[in-house]
Amino acid sequence: MNNNSVLSHLEPKSLWSSFEQLNAVPRPSKKEERVIAFIKAFGENLGLPTQEDEAGNVIIKKSGTAGRENHTTIILQSHLDMVHQKNADTEFDFLTQGIDMFIEEDWVKARGTTLGADNGIGVATIMALLSSSDISHPPFEALFTIDEETGMTGALELKGGLLDGKILLNLDTEDDDELCIGCAGGIDVTGEGEYDEVNPIENGKAYSLKIKGLTGGHSGMDIHKGRGNANKLMNRFLFLLSLSTELQVSSIDGGGLRNAIPRESASTIVVPADQETIFLNLAKQFQSTLISEYKSTDPHIELTFESCTMPDSVMEDDFLQDALRSIYSLPNGIYRMSPDIPDLVQTSNNVARIIIKAGKFKMMCLCRSSVDSEKMDEALMIQSAMELLGASVEFSGDYPGWTPRPDAKIVSLMKDLYEEMFEEPANVAACHAGLECGILGTNYPAVEMISFGPNIRGAHSPDEKVQISSVQKFWKFLLETLKRIE
Repeated sequence: MNNNSVLSHLEPKSLWSSFEQLNAVPRPSKKEERVIAFIKAFGENLGLPTQEDEAGNVIIKKSGTAGRENHTTIILQSHLDMVHQKNADTEFDFLTQGIDMFIEEDWVKARGTTLGADNGIGVATIMALLSSSDISHPPFEALFTIDEETGMTGALELKGGLLDGKILLNLDTEDDDELCIGCAGGIDVTGEGEYDEVNPIENGKAYSLKIKGLTGGHSGMDIHKGRGNANKLMNRFLFLLSLSTELQVSSIDGGGLRNAIPRESASTIVVPADQETIFLNLAKQFQSTLISEYKSTDPHIELTFESCTMPDSVMEDDFLQDALRSIYSLPNGIYRMSPDIPDLVQTSNNVARIIIKAGKFKMMCLCRSSVDSEKMDEALMIQSAMELLGASVEFSGDYPGWTPRPDAKIVSLMKDLYEEMFEEPANVAACHAGLECGILGTNYPAVEMISFGPNIRGAHSPDEKVQISSVQKFWKFLLETLKRIE
């Protein structure tokens, strides 16, 4: 164990040690070379059959313990990549640094960045089982997929015939009382184009605007919580300014990853000097509006504005007006709730990234739905809003949802076991996040699947944290599940 270990005293030691080792390895989506090498070396050093497929997924196989060699083979699955988000004032390089963790009461957190508990706790759990010598288990195949967070390409490119398991346990949910048996599919919508620039007005005043301090979060699991989207709020303010002043805008830059609700947006604007007072009053009013509207969901939200150097160029006015209206018309948040499953978001969109500067613009959305036809309906709506601005629109990263099978044997086993162990009913449900189970099921249709995990809060944001006592509960539940699979 590293002498600088933060988590060494936590139980179960093998799991937390594995998590600490994993979090020392940079592992951004689409740049997983180091973590692939790390997990391959881990399996090989244990003397276990280890292979990397063409996509970069890693499979490690382990025989059943004594007397259980011929029990049903299972698949334990988690993804290697993590979402990389940090606070604007945090100095951190995700490509070279390990995550800086600390413990606060019953939670493990990271300083100013995402923690990587999504899905690092799942990966660490499987590592602990692979290295164990005293845990009873059936034969299992550890499947570590890549690029789950930005396209699910690992799951999409996993070929049939590589796995023999009959049951798949996906360790990638975020509530320890939940047994997930279905999820939403998704599609990325991207609009790009160019525009003309002009010189800023003479005798203008330039300002740097920022909307920041939003809560953010997972664009699937948190989309129903009514949290502010920095891209939409910045556009709302600029639109209001355009109605009352001869506004010019040099740049807009907001959001980041598609699967994270945008927490920050910045813009550089110019207003005529004789309209500066109007701008200042509107800015103060809008700041008050934001605080009033979002005091419950985003208590730290703020609009800041300060004078800055006059930009060299600004957007041509017709383009600016069209851009503000196009972004305003992009749907964001819940599109439709499920009419069949209580409290389940059926279809949603996250306006994830808006960048307009230097004569080019790009708008990025992630549309999710458990109904493929409705997913495409909203995607076409988004496409239409973007095309009104003259954007060239591309659909990519399309992946299917996971259809629930509530009558599967593994669901009954784990549902009954949960109630037996914890003396309360499990929440057997579908979720609005994108899990890999639906994709994996296309090439392994006979495999029964279920997803579960410990309590993780603030996933996909720098507020991400994992509950220590919940990890212990999850571990205990998993070990007993493994004992009961025959």
